[in-house]
Amino acid sequence: MSTVSYYTAEGLKKLKEELNYLRDVERPKSSQAIADARDKGDLSENAEYDAAKEAQGLLELKISKLEETLSNARLIDETQLDTSKVLVLSTVKLKNRQNGMVISYTLVAESEADLKAGKISVTSPIGKGLLGKEVGDVAEITVPNGTLKFDILEISRN
Repeated sequence: MSTVSYYTAEGLKKLKEELNYLRDVERPKSSQAIADARDKGDLSENAEYDAAKEAQGLLELKISKLEETLSNARLIDETQLDTSKVLVLSTVKLKNRQNGMVISYTLVAESEADLKAGKISVTSPIGKGLLGKEVGDVAEITVPNGTLKFDILEISRN
Protein backbone atom coordinates (compact mmCIF):
# COMPACT_ATOMS: atom_id res chain seq x y z
CA MET A 1 0.00 0.00 0.00
CA SER A 2 1.57 3.26 -1.08
CA THR A 3 1.09 6.50 0.75
CA VAL A 4 1.26 9.99 -0.66
CA SER A 5 4.03 12.17 0.77
CA TYR A 6 4.22 15.92 0.45
CA TYR A 7 7.51 17.63 -0.32
CA THR A 8 8.97 21.06 -0.78
CA ALA A 9 10.66 21.78 -4.11
CA GLU A 10 14.03 21.41 -2.35
CA GLY A 11 13.12 18.05 -0.81
CA LEU A 12 11.82 16.68 -4.10
CA LYS A 13 14.98 17.82 -5.87
CA LYS A 14 17.16 15.99 -3.31
CA LEU A 15 15.17 12.78 -3.78
CA LYS A 16 15.57 12.97 -7.57
CA GLU A 17 19.30 13.68 -7.27
CA GLU A 18 19.79 10.70 -4.97
CA LEU A 19 17.87 8.41 -7.33
CA ASN A 20 19.87 9.63 -10.34
CA TYR A 21 23.14 9.10 -8.45
CA LEU A 22 22.18 5.54 -7.54
CA ARG A 23 21.15 4.75 -11.12
CA ASP A 24 23.99 6.52 -12.94
CA VAL A 25 26.94 5.97 -10.59
CA GLU A 26 26.30 3.18 -8.10
CA ARG A 27 24.53 0.76 -10.47
CA PRO A 28 27.42 0.67 -12.99
CA LYS A 29 29.92 0.27 -10.10
CA SER A 30 27.92 -2.68 -8.81
CA SER A 31 27.81 -4.32 -12.24
CA GLN A 32 31.56 -3.83 -12.62
CA ALA A 33 32.22 -5.40 -9.20
CA ILE A 34 30.21 -8.48 -10.25
CA ALA A 35 32.08 -8.69 -13.55
CA ASP A 36 35.45 -8.40 -11.77
CA ALA A 37 34.50 -11.12 -9.28
CA ARG A 38 33.21 -13.37 -12.08
CA ASP A 39 36.57 -13.09 -13.84
CA LYS A 40 38.32 -14.56 -10.80
CA GLY A 41 37.19 -18.10 -11.48
CA ASP A 42 34.86 -20.69 -10.01
CA LEU A 43 31.62 -18.97 -8.95
CA SER A 44 30.58 -21.76 -6.57
CA GLU A 45 33.43 -20.90 -4.17
CA ASN A 46 33.76 -17.20 -4.90
CA ALA A 47 32.77 -15.18 -1.80
CA GLU A 48 33.60 -11.92 -3.58
CA TYR A 49 31.05 -12.73 -6.29
CA ASP A 50 28.37 -13.58 -3.69
CA ALA A 51 29.04 -10.34 -1.83
CA ALA A 52 28.88 -8.30 -5.03
CA LYS A 53 25.56 -9.94 -6.03
CA GLU A 54 24.14 -9.26 -2.55
CA ALA A 55 25.27 -5.62 -2.69
CA GLN A 56 23.62 -5.31 -6.11
CA GLY A 57 20.36 -6.70 -4.72
CA LEU A 58 20.38 -4.18 -1.86
CA LEU A 59 21.13 -1.34 -4.29
CA GLU A 60 18.26 -2.36 -6.57
CA LEU A 61 15.94 -2.52 -3.54
CA LYS A 62 16.96 1.00 -2.52
CA ILE A 63 16.42 2.27 -6.09
CA SER A 64 13.01 0.60 -6.21
CA LYS A 65 11.93 2.18 -2.90
CA LEU A 66 13.09 5.62 -4.05
CA GLU A 67 11.20 5.24 -7.33
CA GLU A 68 8.04 4.32 -5.40
CA THR A 69 8.49 7.27 -3.05
CA LEU A 70 8.93 9.62 -5.99
CA SER A 71 5.89 8.21 -7.79
CA ASN A 72 3.78 9.01 -4.71
CA ALA A 73 5.40 12.37 -3.98
CA ARG A 74 3.40 15.56 -4.29
CA LEU A 75 4.83 19.05 -4.45
CA ILE A 76 3.32 21.49 -1.97
CA ASP A 77 2.32 24.91 -3.27
CA GLU A 78 3.37 26.98 -0.29
CA THR A 79 1.47 30.06 -1.49
CA GLN A 80 -1.86 28.25 -1.05
CA LEU A 81 -1.29 27.20 2.55
CA ASP A 82 -3.34 28.71 5.38
CA THR A 83 -1.18 30.50 7.97
CA SER A 84 -3.86 30.57 10.68
CA LYS A 85 -3.27 26.88 11.55
CA VAL A 86 -0.24 24.66 11.88
CA LEU A 87 0.09 22.58 8.69
CA VAL A 88 2.89 20.89 6.75
CA LEU A 89 5.60 23.50 6.02
CA SER A 90 4.46 25.75 8.85
CA THR A 91 7.19 27.31 10.93
CA VAL A 92 5.90 27.36 14.48
CA LYS A 93 7.34 29.42 17.32
CA LEU A 94 6.65 27.66 20.62
CA LYS A 95 7.18 28.41 24.28
CA ASN A 96 7.73 25.43 26.54
CA ARG A 97 5.54 26.03 29.62
CA GLN A 98 7.77 23.92 31.82
CA ASN A 99 11.09 25.73 31.33
CA GLY A 100 10.07 28.92 29.47
CA MET A 101 12.31 28.10 26.50
CA VAL A 102 11.22 29.49 23.12
CA ILE A 103 11.92 27.32 20.08
CA SER A 104 10.93 27.24 16.41
CA TYR A 105 10.24 24.19 14.29
CA THR A 106 9.29 23.76 10.66
CA LEU A 107 6.99 20.81 10.03
CA VAL A 108 8.08 18.79 6.99
CA ALA A 109 7.62 15.36 5.42
CA GLU A 110 9.29 12.49 7.26
CA SER A 111 12.10 12.14 4.71
CA GLU A 112 13.00 15.85 4.98
CA ALA A 113 13.18 15.94 8.79
CA ASP A 114 16.45 17.32 10.20
CA LEU A 115 16.35 18.31 13.86
CA LYS A 116 19.63 20.23 13.64
CA ALA A 117 18.05 22.44 10.97
CA GLY A 118 14.86 22.82 13.04
CA LYS A 119 12.81 20.62 10.70
CA ILE A 120 10.63 18.01 12.37
CA SER A 121 8.43 15.39 10.78
CA VAL A 122 4.67 15.81 10.80
CA THR A 123 4.54 12.14 11.84
CA SER A 124 6.67 12.69 14.97
CA PRO A 125 4.86 13.02 18.32
CA ILE A 126 5.54 16.78 18.47
CA GLY A 127 4.59 17.25 14.79
CA LYS A 128 1.31 15.37 15.26
CA GLY A 129 0.55 17.35 18.42
CA LEU A 130 1.05 20.68 16.66
CA LEU A 131 -1.00 20.00 13.51
CA GLY A 132 -4.20 22.04 13.38
CA LYS A 133 -3.29 24.28 16.31
CA GLU A 134 -3.64 28.08 16.09
CA VAL A 135 -1.79 31.01 17.66
CA GLY A 136 -2.73 31.20 21.35
CA ASP A 137 -3.53 27.49 21.64
CA VAL A 138 -1.78 25.23 24.11
CA ALA A 139 -0.44 22.02 22.59
CA GLU A 140 -0.26 19.13 25.04
CA ILE A 141 2.04 16.53 23.53
CA THR A 142 2.67 13.11 24.97
CA VAL A 143 6.28 12.05 24.53
CA PRO A 144 8.06 8.97 25.91
CA ASN A 145 9.09 10.76 29.13
CA GLY A 146 5.77 12.48 29.90
CA THR A 147 3.59 15.29 28.60
CA LEU A 148 4.94 18.56 27.23
CA LYS A 149 2.87 21.74 27.09
CA PHE A 150 3.68 24.36 24.48
CA ASP A 151 2.12 27.77 23.90
CA ILE A 152 1.77 28.50 20.16
CA LEU A 153 3.29 31.99 19.79
CA GLU A 154 3.53 32.38 16.03
CA ILE A 155 2.81 30.53 12.78
CA SER A 156 4.53 31.50 9.54
CA ARG A 157 5.72 30.19 6.18
CA ASN A 158 9.29 30.34 4.94
